Amino acid sequence: MINSLQIAKTGMQAQQTQLDVISHNLANVATSGFKRGNAVFEDLIYQNLRQVGANSSDQSNLPTGLQLGLGVRTVATARSYTQGSLQQTGNNLDVAINGNGFFQVELPDGSTAYTRDGSFKLSAQGELVTNSGYRVLPGVTIQDPATRAVTIAADGTVTATVGNNPQPQPVGTLELATFVNPAGLEPRGQNMFSETLASGNATTGAPDSEGLGPVMQGYLEQSNVSVVQELVNMIQTQRAYEMNSKAIQTSDQMLQRLAQL
Repeated sequence: MINSLQIAKTGMQAQQTQLDVISHNLANVATSGFKRGNAVFEDLIYQNLRQVGANSSDQSNLPTGLQLGLGVRTVATARSYTQGSLQQTGNNLDVAINGNGFFQVELPDGSTAYTRDGSFKLSAQGELVTNSGYRVLPGVTIQDPATRAVTIAADGTVTATVGNNPQPQPVGTLELATFVNPAGLEPRGQNMFSETLASGNATTGAPDSEGLGPVMQGYLEQSNVSVVQELVNMIQTQRAYEMNSKAIQTSDQMLQRLAQL
């Protein structure tokens, strides 16, 4: 009977983790380039009270065994990298990836982070940067104050029309990165991910080539969170939590009855 209390406790903890993940998804429903996560569970080790296949006599074996499970635990938060919808913004520095790939961002320590958020800005030095001020790699610089228009082609080529010169001038390029296992990337906040041993090394290339998606100027990729699906998951999580708490109450009542005998 004591086992049921511990087992139901692990169930409540698991559902609490699931609710935390759902809440995080809903909180970021309007975050550009956000990818929804979901909690992954596995059952705990079993008490093997009767070994399946053990000899029941000299000439026969047990067709089934007796194993009592000890509950559940959370083992991962898997992230879905499905494409989010593309929303037109009209801002020439907003860029969306229509397919595979990540933008590359240089962090203050010199390392590289990766993001799907293409809401870029210009720094005081005219460099293309993220909302946090981190430089977009391999680098785009627009320093001339007479620049009239900036054009970003599907292959990542960036050109600027300066002054009265009708001929666009190249000012840089955008490159994308892909990974063998993007689920192995480590989220670090600010819409960025870091490379890990699980993700494998980044493979870079021009957009719209070698399996990389083209980039679209004037668009932003929206979150891939479905509010309806998250609400359904929330209701299921609530019901599962209630059932586990009911199991604890029932176990407690049965123990009280046992103590009265």
